[in-house]
Amino acid sequence: MTVLRSFWLWSAAFASVLVIAITLTPSTPSQATRIAHLESLVKCPSCDDLSVADSNATTAVAVRHEISADVHHGESDNAILTSIEDAYGPSILLSPSTSGLGVLLWVVPLAVVLALVLVGSRLVRRRR
Repeated sequence: MTVLRSFWLWSAAFASVLVIAITLTPSTPSQATRIAHLESLVKCPSCDDLSVADSNATTAVAVRHEISADVHHGESDNAILTSIEDAYGPSILLSPSTSGLGVLLWVVPLAVVLALVLVGSRLVRRRR
């Protein structure tokens, strides 16, 4: 009986979380939201470690105008970032690429965390 009650409680909790997630999921972002997001992903060409959203340099303003124009022309986020990367080089993006050697910057930290979790779980098992 307690297994059945536990099952229904977990099912109700899962359904509640699912309903909340679906209702709180934003719809298609507005153009202003897309522009702000893209500006936060692109580094200022003439600044050190600032996004074009945070910089008032002439080059940052030019990139912001380029992003805004591309969004208003209906280009996808990936197409916009690719065209900016083609024009300024791969170092223009603040996040590492997901291809080539950039994959290592994503995979290595995840592998280290996974290894630490595995080692920690084995140490806990040995102490029991």
